[in-house]
Amino acid sequence: MRFSDLFRLSLSNLLRRKMRTFLTVLGVVIGTASIVVMVSLGLGMSRSMLQSYQSYSSLTNINVYAGGDSGMMGMRQSNTGTKAQELTDDAIDSFRMLPHVTGASPILEVYVNAKSGAASGGFSIRGVSQDYLRELKVSEDEIPKPDQDTLSLLYGNQVGYNFYKGSNYEQAIVDPMKDTIFISFPEPSGSSGSASGDGDSSAKPAKKYILPVTGVLPGGQEDYSDNSYNVYADIDTFKHFLKKIYKKDLVPNPKTNKQGKPLRYYVYDQAVVMVDDMKNVKAVSETLRNEGWQVYSNMDGLEQAQKSMNMVQAVLGGIGAVSLLVAAIGIMNTMMMSIYERTKEIGVMKVLGCDMGDIRNMFLLESGTIGLAGGVIGLILSFILSFTINFLTKNSGGGLVAMMGGGMGTGLSYIPLWLAAFAILFSIMVGTLSGYVPAVRAMKLSPLVAIRNE
Repeated sequence: MRFSDLFRLSLSNLLRRKMRTFLTVLGVVIGTASIVVMVSLGLGMSRSMLQSYQSYSSLTNINVYAGGDSGMMGMRQSNTGTKAQELTDDAIDSFRMLPHVTGASPILEVYVNAKSGAASGGFSIRGVSQDYLRELKVSEDEIPKPDQDTLSLLYGNQVGYNFYKGSNYEQAIVDPMKDTIFISFPEPSGSSGSASGDGDSSAKPAKKYILPVTGVLPGGQEDYSDNSYNVYADIDTFKHFLKKIYKKDLVPNPKTNKQGKPLRYYVYDQAVVMVDDMKNVKAVSETLRNEGWQVYSNMDGLEQAQKSMNMVQAVLGGIGAVSLLVAAIGIMNTMMMSIYERTKEIGVMKVLGCDMGDIRNMFLLESGTIGLAGGVIGLILSFILSFTINFLTKNSGGGLVAMMGGGMGTGLSYIPLWLAAFAILFSIMVGTLSGYVPAVRAMKLSPLVAIRNE
């Protein structure tokens, strides 16, 4: 028997009992919609979490600190004993040689006081490499360029909101691009004395600098990231600028040797290693740990959060799967009832010489058609429910999305193409498998018994 004939016969048998077929298909619709919506909620929350981490900080950057196994004292244990572990320029150069590393930047950080009109505040100026600056979301013109004569600054989007005025510390908003900001660097604490070379630095007020501004990181008062509260400068220019102030000490609070004298080379508290792909962050982090460095990346936090989210997604998918299991039982019941009602018909087909496989395939086609119809309608219903959920949570549900790792503008439900295709194929498979036992029973039915059956 041709497939088209089998399909036409199966379809006519389903339409013979319209109400029963409708109720069976409805069970598949509910089951399919349940599992798709449940999984879409898990996928949507996972996507929201990933977008949240990406907006907060780069997922391909690794923060490196000195210390290793012994903590913050800058010492680590090795087979040869205890030796100093310092973040120096040589160490930064060695990071750049690691596989999958596209760049490395030390972070030279100095906290300064600032004043603009009646408003006062403070922030950290971070000297970083050009590789680091190019990763910030600004145009090429806004990136501070290496210049030995002029130190230019790139402000974080939150810095201008951290100014206060009056004894009540009333918030004052300063626009770095429009308002003049006077910056005071901390007094030297090392051996070189004051900025002017005069030992009586307390008698003189701190010198104020007006430094040119190249730009402000994009974002408003509600936008946060790792870079929002800092001000950035080219590290080579920053070093040259600080050397004019602090002379041989290099920085306000220089690291000292065993004799208590300031070191004459830069030792950084932190560095950033840039990796070519998120997939390679873990391997590079492990290499750095093995070398004795303390490392942290947002991928560490994201992996832990995703493990928890995968458990939530598995629970949601399991709840939906229960509904589809109930629908599968309904399909099996429908097929068994169909066999009892069509026993004589099956017997006649066997007597006329119909192949056993055709009888089996007829029932499998019926159950598969129920699964296909339920899957398609259930998927359409899933898209409608997903749109409704996203619409309702766009404003009122923003807190829930944010709590799960997303933002106000991120959909709580997300149905990718692979999930839609899987839903239809899975519903067809469930329908076909549910009809297998009844189909085999029909195939094994005795022709004589079937013909005599009333």
